[in-house]
Amino acid sequence: MPFQKYGARRRSLSALATLGAGLMAVGGIAPAAAAQDISSQQWYLKDMQADDMWKVSKGKGVTVAVIDTGVKALPELQGQVLEGADMSHNPTGAHKDADGHGTNIAALIAGTGAGGGIQGLAPEAKILPVKDVLDARVDSADGNVGRAIRYAADHGAQVINVSQGSDAVSSQLPRTLSAVKYAIKKGSLIFASVGNAGDKANEVAYPAGFPGVVGVGAIDREGKATKWSNSGDQVGMVAIGDEIPIRCGNNVCTSRGTSQATAITSASAALIWSKHPKWTNNQVLRVMMQTAAKPKTGDIPSSYLGYGSVRPRKVLLDGEGDPGPANTNPLLAREGATKPKPSESASKPAGDASQPPASDEQAAKKPAAEAKASDDSGNTTLWVALGAGVVVVVGAVVAFTVVRRRGGTMARP
Repeated sequence: MPFQKYGARRRSLSALATLGAGLMAVGGIAPAAAAQDISSQQWYLKDMQADDMWKVSKGKGVTVAVIDTGVKALPELQGQVLEGADMSHNPTGAHKDADGHGTNIAALIAGTGAGGGIQGLAPEAKILPVKDVLDARVDSADGNVGRAIRYAADHGAQVINVSQGSDAVSSQLPRTLSAVKYAIKKGSLIFASVGNAGDKANEVAYPAGFPGVVGVGAIDREGKATKWSNSGDQVGMVAIGDEIPIRCGNNVCTSRGTSQATAITSASAALIWSKHPKWTNNQVLRVMMQTAAKPKTGDIPSSYLGYGSVRPRKVLLDGEGDPGPANTNPLLAREGATKPKPSESASKPAGDASQPPASDEQAAKKPAAEAKASDDSGNTTLWVALGAGVVVVVGAVVAFTVVRRRGGTMARP
């Protein structure tokens, strides 16, 4: 399912489709497999060296708020989900999820893999579900999201995952902006997907576009920015957001989106924070930025890769990263920002640039190969968040309700 979009020009797609038609309707969806041991299909966990990282940290003691469509009971989420709250206009409970998006996002973060289900990257983190099935009206959605973020901050969420957004202008979302400032000041770290329309409108999505929020884009298996992941100054980091196995009914579907990439990034933060519980939100973010796989050429932050692709293993296994000052937000301070040497632009090889040429026309047509992150270990890992879509393998007819707009791919951590 794609990243949820609210407010101005919200797109809501409902389709009753067979496999072939579903691919076109939902977009960004890969063939599905039979329902069996999903964790064995989560290739990116091996690439990220999850087994080795789990010997050091599994996210214990960290609460991650999932502001989404709710989180329902799954075998792999048993004992992982807190009470939470339902901020929607017609509340049915935070543990009800008619769409499945929020549940999959939660499982990608903290699933235990029990019963052959999804194995989350931070399997001992706790999930705080904050439901906000969104209204198409901007003012109404603004109020819902604002209340959801404040609730998360007030109920112990160190990490706040927002795999949704609005393309309304920032001035139309005053309550969301106010809540973002409140949560960051209170000590939370907010990750929000940048959207899945990079090859189309490529509009700035909020809250990802707000100061202090880490906008998350998506990369593929090769560590390249996907053509559909939104680009711009709002991109703070990227993570794998392509070819991500998730649940869709009784089947396993392969999904893509900045929503999934955001979930991977939030889980990475949980792993690091659990290992270093005395660090502040700014310090956790700083080491994530420092240890990210950097764009090979061009400016940092890159319009497509931000400060690079998340690599929690560099912190947990290699002991890299300097937490630095507790009260300085490294994103706002633009720590690590660089300008390329004049010779770089002229000498960089085609197809291996961290950032395509700057013209609007070229940016709108950028192929996935144009943006790529470098990993000094020689491994490139991509992550996919629950954003863009899902396709079922069996010939059964499946109903999809799509109200998402974030998705992502990322290079190996």
